[in-house]
Amino acid sequence: MFWKGVVIGFLAAGGLLGIGAYCYFGMGLAPVATASQPMPFEKFLASRALHATIGKSADKPSPVEATEPNLKKGATIYRHDCAVCHGLPGQPISEIAKGMFPRVPQLFNGKGVTDDPVGETFWKVENGIRLSGMPAFKGSLMEDEMWQVSLLLAGADKLSDGVRDELNRKD
Repeated sequence: MFWKGVVIGFLAAGGLLGIGAYCYFGMGLAPVATASQPMPFEKFLASRALHATIGKSADKPSPVEATEPNLKKGATIYRHDCAVCHGLPGQPISEIAKGMFPRVPQLFNGKGVTDDPVGETFWKVENGIRLSGMPAFKGSLMEDEMWQVSLLLAGADKLSDGVRDELNRKD
């Protein structure tokens, strides 16, 4: 008899929690604007899921070599497709990046993603990241191009002058 009451109590509490969450989101009370503070546990839960998923791909080796021509091609692609959000070496943060939430990592300020395995960066480029503004490039870039960008970012702290010139080239 006691356990029946405990089970009913848990089910009732779960039902009330579900109804409360539905009302919270359904009535537009959840913070959805980029300038809003994140919800409790939002960052924690999102980053846990992301790291668990990406961790499976982090050890994937690049089939493309980090040669000067490949890094220059990666720099061209990065400049066209990534720089507006993730920035360029020595350049200020763009107005677009300032307005995004969560904040966009500036990949040439500080360490960027140079400590990340190249397979992890490739996964992010290929698949994008939900609820972050990071698009998936799997339908718009060829696989070799995604690897070229990933290699560029993995070595962003030790690029040659030629690759840096390509990054900063004005079209």
